[in-house]
Amino acid sequence: MSTTFDPVGKPPEKPGGTPSQDDRTWGMLAHLSSLVAAALGGMSFLGPLIIWLIKKDQSAFVGDQAKEALNFQIACTIAMLVSFALAFVIVGFFLLPLVAIGNLVFSIIAAVEANKGVAYRYPYTIRLIN
Repeated sequence: MSTTFDPVGKPPEKPGGTPSQDDRTWGMLAHLSSLVAAALGGMSFLGPLIIWLIKKDQSAFVGDQAKEALNFQIACTIAMLVSFALAFVIVGFFLLPLVAIGNLVFSIIAAVEANKGVAYRYPYTIRLIN
């Protein structure tokens, strides 16, 4: 049985729509890139944005996971800004660590699920990019 390739040279998705190992790895990186970008400069949405812009036309799974990670990171950035503003009335001091821990935990869960080939959906997110 021969494997056919598309013009870009990438093998087609496996039967049943399961993503290839390469797609699963890129999906995982889309979620983990937000943690790396946050650690390096505080702009956690840059990692998923870059992966989404590069890979969205090459793989539906990677595009979907990068878009999902991007939407979640935008929501987390908004939540961090609101929490920072609320720090002036003490409430934000409690919200800032909760948002940061939630971002870390959900990003790791999403990365693990994407590596399994599951199209993960973040809870508590705003889907601005469709």
